[in-house]
Amino acid sequence: MDAFYASIEQRERPELRGKPVIVGASSARGVVAAASYEARVFGVRSAMPGFRARELCPDGVFLPGRMALYAEVSAQVHEVFLEFTPQIQPLALDEAFLDVTGSLHFFGSPRALGAALKRRVKERTQLNVSVGLAPSKLVAKIACTNSKPDGLAVVTEPEVRALLEPLPIRRLWGIGPTTAEKLVACGIQTFGDLARVDPIAVREVLGERVHQFQQWARGQDDSPVESERLAKSCGEESTFETDVLQREVVSAAITAHSEAVAARLRRAELRGWTVTLKIKLGTRRGSLPGRTQGEPGGPRYPLLSRSRSLDVPTNDGRMLAQVALELWDEAGIDEGVRLLGVSVSRLEPSQGPLQLDLFGKQQRSDRLGPVLDAIQDRFGRGAITRAAEAPAKVTPTLQRKMGTKLTE
Repeated sequence: MDAFYASIEQRERPELRGKPVIVGASSARGVVAAASYEARVFGVRSAMPGFRARELCPDGVFLPGRMALYAEVSAQVHEVFLEFTPQIQPLALDEAFLDVTGSLHFFGSPRALGAALKRRVKERTQLNVSVGLAPSKLVAKIACTNSKPDGLAVVTEPEVRALLEPLPIRRLWGIGPTTAEKLVACGIQTFGDLARVDPIAVREVLGERVHQFQQWARGQDDSPVESERLAKSCGEESTFETDVLQREVVSAAITAHSEAVAARLRRAELRGWTVTLKIKLGTRRGSLPGRTQGEPGGPRYPLLSRSRSLDVPTNDGRMLAQVALELWDEAGIDEGVRLLGVSVSRLEPSQGPLQLDLFGKQQRSDRLGPVLDAIQDRFGRGAITRAAEAPAKVTPTLQRKMGTKLTE
């Protein structure tokens, strides 16, 4: 989807069409979740700190995110996808891989199928979607990105190498900023450079995966569209307006996140074995030479994580909150924190048999979760919540949510 969150806001408020709309950076510590194409002209990009976005685009329209609305529209888009194929691998609310091999004969050509999909999404949501069709997921994603906004690109097998050869190495899957800098220092600047280099020359940078990276650089990607893939983790986090350390605020944030994660696990019929608490400290530490705050390698906020595996898997919010609070206490944090997050990993289907614990506490507490879900489904989120250890109002500037969708 093109500038998904911002496009939805422009759809909902026609007076914003044609204006630079920025979602998710509406407060001092907010981070850009999406920027309209009018805002991108000024250099505003997703994941950019809000203060930097305001410097670049002072006349932009800054809006808080409405994740429930975005998740609802995403569900509508995925219903359209199902009209074309059941083989769908979601990547996020606004992006997915589709294997349309079995559907092509209904449309005559890949381009005709892509055009039909674009029309159907537009009719259903009044939003634009860009489509890339290619022999592999890697090439399809690149083709889609290159075609934005509102694009349709078809890359045949003989065209793959010509498309990839000149691309900067940073665009290859799995190549982050640091690895890209090391490769450039070795003279590897493009996909073509990596495809042709002696693997021994870059093994120190890429390690044992050097051959896989070289295959990707040549466009060789045989990974299937995994429509039944089980999510690896489910989590939620928030950045605070000001650094916090007070027990009541920490308790309220951890409880709220634990309940939200538990509800999403229950809706997906999953439970998890490992609880992780994510903590970002509020005091910056150092930076790389020549970098400024907000740039890659700029001042860093130390990021800590603490995890614990459970005796039995769970999707119960009270248990998640209890474990996360214990992890907080054990961490012994003595300075303000700017971010807290709770996640659950090692997920499994919740329909399977569950080993009972000795006193049955796990099973008794699990009964409350579905009741909370039913009340909130009927009366809205926030209609009823579980009490925090020490209740307090929490006003996070950015909450990373996927509605009822799990993220990897």
